[in-house]
Amino acid sequence: MTTAFYPGSFDPITNGHLDILMQCLNIVDHLVVGIGIHDTKKPLFNFEERAALIVESLSEALPGQEERVSVVSFDKLAVDAARENNASILMRGLRDGTDLDFEMQMAGMNRQMASEVQTVFLPASPVNRPITATLVRQIAAMGGDVEAFVPGPVFRAFARKHS
Repeated sequence: MTTAFYPGSFDPITNGHLDILMQCLNIVDHLVVGIGIHDTKKPLFNFEERAALIVESLSEALPGQEERVSVVSFDKLAVDAARENNASILMRGLRDGTDLDFEMQMAGMNRQMASEVQTVFLPASPVNRPITATLVRQIAAMGGDVEAFVPGPVFRAFARKHS
């Protein structure tokens, strides 16, 4: 069974994240979504909320595939978290050349630290390339409509937070 680790903050999961998650499930048997927890960051959604939004979003997008995905928290190097979760693949999504430049450096460093973990890059679909969780949070905080950028469960969670 092939297991991949897909790290990120997922604060919140966006349509771009969901796009990459669904592409991952076309490649691997099991996907571990790793939510990075950092003491220096103040997330909009706590870990439990983010984990639930990931599962709910996947359930709506790909009913019946939930058992193929686990959601965990991690507070260390992504490559170490991948190892701890028995993942041989580290999945990374790419939106543009800037992402590629950064991710190539990260992949090179990760390869030196854990040669048994292979980084795989997946391109975001064109419609999802401009979406970032940071921009989504900013738009929502200013009363903007984020429905086109996030899965339904996230849109509803924003409505509850900003009402």
